[in-house]
Amino acid sequence: MPAPPAVRLLVLGLSLAAATACRAERAAEAALDPREAVVVLHGLGRDAGSMATLARRVAAGGFRVESHDYPSTRGSLDELVSGLARFVEDCCAAAPRVHFVTYSLGGILVRALLAEQRPAHLGRVVMIAPPNRGSEWVDRLGDTIAFERAYGPVGRSLGTGADSLPNRLGPADFEVGVIAGTGALNPMGAALIPGDDDGTVSVESAKLEGMSDFLTLPHSHTFIMNSREVAAATLRFLDTGRFAGTAGEESDVAD
Repeated sequence: MPAPPAVRLLVLGLSLAAATACRAERAAEAALDPREAVVVLHGLGRDAGSMATLARRVAAGGFRVESHDYPSTRGSLDELVSGLARFVEDCCAAAPRVHFVTYSLGGILVRALLAEQRPAHLGRVVMIAPPNRGSEWVDRLGDTIAFERAYGPVGRSLGTGADSLPNRLGPADFEVGVIAGTGALNPMGAALIPGDDDGTVSVESAKLEGMSDFLTLPHSHTFIMNSREVAAATLRFLDTGRFAGTAGEESDVAD
C-alpha cells in the first residue's frame, strides 16, 4: 500500500534537508584544505569507482582529489552539467586552483561546463580518451534502441557529425592536455574506426583545437585510465602544463 501524500512529502523534505546538510559539511571541510583540487570525472556508463586507481595516483602527487559520480546514462546534458557545476562549487570553491582530470565523456562535460560557467580559479585540464570530435561507434549504433537504452540521450549525441555535441562546443580556450590510446583490443574497432584508435575513439577524434599538448600511449579505451604511464603523464601536465618527459610517444600539439 503506497504511503499517503503527506508522508511522501515529509520523506522528500527530510532527504533534501539531509543532502543540503551534507553538502554544507563537505564544503566546510574542503575550505580547511589548502591544497589545489582535482575534480575527476568518469566516462559514459561508468562510475567513480572506475577512476579509483587514477584518483589515488593523482592524490599521491599532492593534490586534493574530488571524484564526481554522475548518472551518465540518465538526464540531459544541461542536467549533467548543472550537477557538475554544483559539485565543483561545493568541493572546490575555496581551493587555490581547481583542475580537472577526465575520461571519455567526462571531458565533453567539462568542455560544456567551461563554455558556460568557468571557475575563476580554473587550473589545468587533462582529458583521457575523449571523443572531442565524436565517435564512429555512435555514428553506427546510436540510432538503435539497444544503444539508447544502454547509454541514454547524451550517449546518442556523441557522433562525429558537425551538429553532434562534441563538435558544437568549439575549440579550447583553457589549458588542456589530451591523452589518446592506440591499443585497441576489439578487432571491430579497427574495422570501423579509421586510423589509429583505442577501440572506441580514434586518435584524430581525441584531438581538440586549441589544446596545449597531446600524447598517445598504447592502451585501450576500456583500461587506459588504470595505466601508470597515464597517471605519470597526468601529474606532469597538472604540474607543468606539458607531457614531456613521460614514457610512451613524444608529446606533440597537433594542428
